[in-house]
Amino acid sequence: MNKEILRLAIPNIISNVSVPLLSSVDTALMGRFSEIHIGAVGVGAMIFNFLYWSFGFLRMGTTGITAQAYGKSAPSEMMQTLGRAMLVGLIGAVVVFLLQVPFAAVVFPLMNIEGEQLALVERYFYIRIWDAPATLGLFAMMGWFFGMQNAVFPMVLTIAINWVNIVASYVLIYSYGLDIEGVAWGTVIAQYFGLLFAVGMFIFRYRQLWTHLSQKALLEIKAFKSFLNINSDIFIRTLCLTFAFGFFYSQSAKGGDMVLAVNVILLQFVNWMSYAVDGFAFASESLVGKYKGANKPDELRQTILLNFAWGMGFALLFSIVYALQGEYLLSFFTNQTDVFNATLPYLFWMVVFPLLSTPCYIWDGILIGLTASKSLKNTMLLSLAFYLAVFYAFDMGSTNDLLWLSLLILMVVRGVIQTGYYWWFGSEIR
Repeated sequence: MNKEILRLAIPNIISNVSVPLLSSVDTALMGRFSEIHIGAVGVGAMIFNFLYWSFGFLRMGTTGITAQAYGKSAPSEMMQTLGRAMLVGLIGAVVVFLLQVPFAAVVFPLMNIEGEQLALVERYFYIRIWDAPATLGLFAMMGWFFGMQNAVFPMVLTIAINWVNIVASYVLIYSYGLDIEGVAWGTVIAQYFGLLFAVGMFIFRYRQLWTHLSQKALLEIKAFKSFLNINSDIFIRTLCLTFAFGFFYSQSAKGGDMVLAVNVILLQFVNWMSYAVDGFAFASESLVGKYKGANKPDELRQTILLNFAWGMGFALLFSIVYALQGEYLLSFFTNQTDVFNATLPYLFWMVVFPLLSTPCYIWDGILIGLTASKSLKNTMLLSLAFYLAVFYAFDMGSTNDLLWLSLLILMVVRGVIQTGYYWWFGSEIR
């Protein structure tokens, strides 16, 4: 079982680590300009996290449903799931295009940005919006590959996309004199490259399954409704999570350009940890779904226990590294002395964050594999209520410390409630 977990987790970790690498490079590139540029690219990326991860169900829901179909050896179900996910992604991209102007009009004021920073974010937003079809299509393809117990294709895809993004952004900034536009266009170019690459991978490995795709089965009302019901719960869950981070960015921006720059950098530390630990969450999605579909409860319980053991081991490793080398790592993100010194007092949160937040990441993967979408949704709603209550009810003297405490509470409460749900309902959790 450990070998099976690592077969899926190691490619996921490698591919996941390349995601914060991209974000870190974007932050570092803007960190050579000013704290306003750091904040602008952080806010711009957060807006798209909020927008696109509202469609994160295309990745997560597709993985769980496909993994259970894989466990049952049902190729028709596998292909209909991919077809439905791609169709919903296309419709979602059209909606994003049509609503981009009113969306920006609502979101920009909520993020508490103004003046020169607002102008930078606007320039970034109206370029990045063009990658919507590619991004949502990739969500569906990635989720399907994971459900098919294939972690290598997503690894190759993610690494390729992020390196294309890094190279394109660097060339556009330093060879063509662009600043935040260079970062935005680099992402657009990379996402379309990634979608074409994903389609090529599908044709190379899975073209024999194409004959199982049926238009009649694809649009069958009962099955499509079940697909949408599962994904609507995940949609609400993801919307709440992205709202929590959007609120975090908004309150950071309210504290001024320096506070926002500090938290954009600190969130890179969180991203490195969370994306690495998510390797085991993704392994949980694939394996739990497979064993649930194959009706193998003993293997299902074993994979849950071992994924937790591996995930917590990685969390401990990150806490140790951040405790011993936090200042050294911080120097990679900015050469601005004032930004560096302003960030130092908050490195403590980076040491405690991995150990206390990791359980909720692993539980997310388990519940996705079980297609327990209602539990995912309910857990997130309750956790968000705690998050906001802590922020508004306490006064720590430092708004930024309060922000980090509230975010940590969000993660801890998620993990505790998810543990309770599973303890009570077991693999029949919904």
